[in-house]
Amino acid sequence: SARPVPLSAVEAKDGSRLPTGIGELDRVLGGAAMKRSAILVGGEPGIGKSTLLLQAASLAATRGRVLYISGEESAAQIRARADRIGLSPERVEILCTGRLEDALRALDETKPVFVIVDSIQTVYSPEAGAVPGTVNQLKYCSHELVSWVKERDAVLFLVAHVTKDGSIAGPKALEHLVDTVISFERNDEDIRFLRALKNRFGSVDELGVFQMGEKGLSPVEDPSSLFLVRRAGELPAGVAVVPVFEGSRVFVVEIQALTVPAKGAMTRVFSDRVDNARVSRVAAVLEKRTGIRFSDQDIYVNVAGGVRLSESAIDLALATALYSARTDLAVPAHTACIGELSLAGEIRPVSRLKARVKAAQSLGFTRVIAPEAESGSSAVPGIKEAIASLFGTVKSS
Repeated sequence: SARPVPLSAVEAKDGSRLPTGIGELDRVLGGAAMKRSAILVGGEPGIGKSTLLLQAASLAATRGRVLYISGEESAAQIRARADRIGLSPERVEILCTGRLEDALRALDETKPVFVIVDSIQTVYSPEAGAVPGTVNQLKYCSHELVSWVKERDAVLFLVAHVTKDGSIAGPKALEHLVDTVISFERNDEDIRFLRALKNRFGSVDELGVFQMGEKGLSPVEDPSSLFLVRRAGELPAGVAVVPVFEGSRVFVVEIQALTVPAKGAMTRVFSDRVDNARVSRVAAVLEKRTGIRFSDQDIYVNVAGGVRLSESAIDLALATALYSARTDLAVPAHTACIGELSLAGEIRPVSRLKARVKAAQSLGFTRVIAPEAESGSSAVPGIKEAIASLFGTVKSS
């Protein structure tokens, strides 16, 4: 039976990690996959979860045995995918079953260092009922698999289905059982985003960027300018640029805004990549502090490239894009905006401003509007001064 021990008697040591061989995946995991850990990977069907993990399995096989447990696809389908994307399948072992007891027996026999279960919703055990995918089955089977990996120097990847709103299907207890939860997202093109929602062994701020091609998923090593739109002519109204931090990297992204007269008594905000509440708050501050009216407008906001933005440093760029869209005045070319907007209309400081300014300048932005004077940036105290600096005057409606 278990006995308590003094915390002072416990030896503090960092666990060893197992690199997956894919730099963007290792970045999101905190440097590499931690041994004796369980990782839950969720994403919509067809986004590339199985492809990514099969690529990682092939690369990790140089460090030990790899077992791919599939309850959805046949061995022939997995082999066909491996051949299509040019993987070496010799070092990856396949087990096509949904029965938990068969999976545990194979794990004990092969003793792999890298285990993939695709997907956890297809695994079942007679001990928890006869139907796969139920709450009892998910909790029981996940617990057994996680318990197995916790006692061995291996890494367990569990692929999970998602619901219509993009959250991982099944009980929330499934996310509590594992050490890391990873979400796979896509934009409207062939770009995939990998983000950690929970990570006991690293940051949840890192973003992995991949591009889907004929040879599977390839990491985008330098995505700094990936989210900028290249234009031959003048910059249109309603567009502003901001450098944002995702983990340890800076991305320069373009925020696009459009305002049109409301079609009914109630105005609406349509924004997928920026929170609706943030858009409404920034529009309200603009209306109060600059006199430009948004209360009779429907507002549409988009982020080029499809990345989601949540940090407060985008407030000034969002306000600039909304003002530009409402007045039909374009933001001056080669200009970036950084800053948090308070309800009083103040432009507040943001973290790591120097790195943001440097990233913008490296991509050809010669003017940066920010709350503090940095090398190459212009300091503005409030939104009214920022609008006047950009557009020459504050135009009210």
